Amino acid sequence: MSIALKQVFNKDKTFRPKRKFEPGTQRFELHKRAQASLNSGVDLKAAVQLPSGEDQNDWVAVHVVDFFNRINLIYGTICEFCTEQTCPVMSGGPKYEYRWQDDLKYKKPTALPAPQYMNLLMDWIEVQINNEDIFPTCVGVPFPKNFLQICKKILCRLFRVFVHVYIHHFDRVIVMGAEAHVNTCYKHFYYFVTEMNLIDRKELEPLVLLKTSS
Repeated sequence: MSIALKQVFNKDKTFRPKRKFEPGTQRFELHKRAQASLNSGVDLKAAVQLPSGEDQNDWVAVHVVDFFNRINLIYGTICEFCTEQTCPVMSGGPKYEYRWQDDLKYKKPTALPAPQYMNLLMDWIEVQINNEDIFPTCVGVPFPKNFLQICKKILCRLFRVFVHVYIHHFDRVIVMGAEAHVNTCYKHFYYFVTEMNLIDRKELEPLVLLKTSS
């Protein structure tokens, strides 16, 4: 890791506060196990597989929160270069434009500048993962029946952050010497969502060439 990247990461310059797991809980143990696999240099394809005997919803919950934290960190390092002037539309190049809809203020898909889209997205995800009815933290409290559907939507939208960063801001990532970290995070994300079948393959097309080349 470069010195510049260490300085950025040591400041913990996340776009949003980190969501953490309570020590002693099953999800905290799963989180530690997932982190240990990553830190040991194990094959990422193997690291994302559901551990034997573990609940799929728990495994997905741990990764959704972890990816939210990591992608916050990545966007936080380049957000000062992502402005309404540089990025008047939330996009991934000329072929892909992402419009915001939340059934509250934006009831129809609405074109927005990238930083405004990112703020709305992170606010929206934060509400989901802090909602005990969706992401229960108490042992024995069941996940809602539509839990995986909610996670699919969260992960699909988080993927769009990768698309925007790679296509519009990767020059800044390279300047900071952070490309290896971002590439590893993306690979981990890609292998997880494809292993668990959580994002439609068509959604992944904007970065399809990166899945094995990075």
